Amino acid sequence: MSGQRIHFRKMNGLGNDFVVVDNRGSDIALTNDQISRLADRETGIGFDQFIAIESAPAGADVFMRIHNADGGEVSACGNATRCIGWLLMEETGLSRQVIATNAGRLIATPGPRPYTVTVDMGEPLFDWQDIPLAEEFADTSAIELQIGPIDDPILHTPSVANVGNPHAIFWIDGDVNDYDLATIGPMLEYHPLFPERANISIAHVRDRNSAVMRVWERGVGLTRACGTAACAAIACGVRRGLLDRIARIELPGGPLDMQWDGASNHILMTGPIALDHEGTIDLATLAWNAEALGTA
Repeated sequence: MSGQRIHFRKMNGLGNDFVVVDNRGSDIALTNDQISRLADRETGIGFDQFIAIESAPAGADVFMRIHNADGGEVSACGNATRCIGWLLMEETGLSRQVIATNAGRLIATPGPRPYTVTVDMGEPLFDWQDIPLAEEFADTSAIELQIGPIDDPILHTPSVANVGNPHAIFWIDGDVNDYDLATIGPMLEYHPLFPERANISIAHVRDRNSAVMRVWERGVGLTRACGTAACAAIACGVRRGLLDRIARIELPGGPLDMQWDGASNHILMTGPIALDHEGTIDLATLAWNAEALGTA
């Protein structure tokens, strides 16, 4: 039996893809189970995150609610913030949009090229309680955690930070593709050290202004890109003395231009957006249809 239909847009930032619905003035909400079913790439629309634009709290233009592909709600998504910022700038004609999230208020402005957006992602958190970790570490730029034998670990001593989401980054000297992140990622995502789970990344520094990384995203899996992971990389890389405050972070889906501003302590992320298609979802059956748009 068919029922009420809601409009959606399918968007992506460097291949990190989203379904976006506009819930301003509406009380329609999908359950976690419905979201996870729609996220299935075999039987549903397929996406990494489900984004709901909601009415704005005081001091913001909208509120952005974020659910991962497993249906669980999370606090931040950098690539999605660029996409929502672009939609709002197109809608209003205004070049500054304040997007409230469960991780705080983020500010989106136009990027240097068409279909690019810069987002002020706020300040990174490094205290062990803020990440959070299950036990105290005085120095979170390099914590005691390893995969493999004690005397010859495969990966060890990650940097940890919270940039809207908990992140652990393992710095390596070789090729990030040489590591089986599809196996290592879920093992560490659910490690007891991370009571709220964590995004797990492997990163290699090419030079002071360039690094390449792969990300296992909690509640999603291997992803083409993760904006908050790139934020964590620039901040943790600077803390480890590996990167300068302006650097390009290369992900499987492409590059993000990052700056950790020394004066404000805020991280600025610049990258592309794409609007793939739009359509409707039947809330009773989760049947959907779409029409290609191809803006970028």
